[in-house]
Amino acid sequence: MAADTSPYQVPASPLVGMTRERRERLVDLRRDLHRHPEPAWCEYRTTARVVEEIERIGVDGVLVGPELLDADARMAVPDDASLSEWHDRARAAGARADVLDACAGGHTGALATVERGDGPTVALRVDIDGLPISEAEAADHAPADGGFRSDTEGYMHACGHDAHTAIGIGVLEAVAESDFSGTFHVLFQPAEEVIGGGHAVAESGVLDDVDHLLAIHIGLDHPTGEVVAGVGGFLAVRQFEAQFRGESAHAGGHPAAGRDAVQALATAVTNLHAIRRHEDGATRVNTGVVSGGTATNIVPEHATIEGEVRGETTDLMEYMSERADEVVEHAAAIHDCESSVETTAKAPSAESDDALADVVYDAAGAVSGVDSRLHSAPLGGSEDATYLMARVQERGGTASFVGIGTDHPGGHHTPTFDVDERSIEIGVDVLASAVDRLW
Repeated sequence: MAADTSPYQVPASPLVGMTRERRERLVDLRRDLHRHPEPAWCEYRTTARVVEEIERIGVDGVLVGPELLDADARMAVPDDASLSEWHDRARAAGARADVLDACAGGHTGALATVERGDGPTVALRVDIDGLPISEAEAADHAPADGGFRSDTEGYMHACGHDAHTAIGIGVLEAVAESDFSGTFHVLFQPAEEVIGGGHAVAESGVLDDVDHLLAIHIGLDHPTGEVVAGVGGFLAVRQFEAQFRGESAHAGGHPAAGRDAVQALATAVTNLHAIRRHEDGATRVNTGVVSGGTATNIVPEHATIEGEVRGETTDLMEYMSERADEVVEHAAAIHDCESSVETTAKAPSAESDDALADVVYDAAGAVSGVDSRLHSAPLGGSEDATYLMARVQERGGTASFVGIGTDHPGGHHTPTFDVDERSIEIGVDVLASAVDRLW
């Protein structure tokens, strides 16, 4: 859809506009979070910082970790040793003990709620986790030059979730200071990067009262000043781990006595990428991580594929998923090996509701700094916000995924990714104005 760059004639919301002090505080928060990235289900310090900000604003309704999650519905949870390591890091960094205790065992995230009498219930979802990527050190990389590059080697905020969190705090503060009537939630969701957190929040039921849900993402190849009111085209996704088990043998002396798990893996990789595509829409497959074997002179008895399939619809994803499982099974059988496939994470497709996107589109028209509006645009990827969107929509509510453009020097999920911090204020104003229009 072509961008609307005409002069806007939409009345501004009283929630639009922030003081210089608030603007600087949100930028400082974003930079603090950027320096301390934490991966999925290990966002202990991040959750503690979020709770501090919620309490600073004066919001009493706060749920933390296990209070907003169905623990059994979590996906892609790290092992206990990793969870403990990150928990200890957060404690050593001075994170609040009460929050850390509440989040122990990988139960992270927070939900802030402001209740003001009768009226609709509106929710905003932002995500909080970082990625296992080593951040660039070059002087022309703004976080390195500005002194807020990641302090945790091997991890960084390479997708803008630090800015999402700052925007969530900014919108919460704007709404809390207003005279709205109704209920407002801000969900600071863990584990989006592994498609693991949205399902656990949805299944907990904490958002079952929501009439209107807004979820956001910064960037998505849209420049600073451009707003997408209703992102669509989410690909349903299933991530899986396939295990191949054979039998070891001496590769020189008795090669025929072995059953080669890596050979089975290689057959599977080739044939996974040969799955016939479907006439009903786009499909994807990727074998992202492959491993196996222990030495050059040993027939490998074990091999692993970590892969994923996607589809333009949930049905298409399921089609690819079924074919992938068959490929793994038959590839193992060809080479006299055994196999198993485990789903590690999964998310459905979703579409934004036009009616709610209309509200965001109009709200963006009254925000300083917005010079281009799109009513819709495809994501071309996957997101576990789709679980939350579906949960609200199934109960008669509306949902929209909002794109807040930002100029970024490197692509998402790369060592040089950064955000244009002007986008934080734009995001707060657009979303606060949209929320205001829903009461």
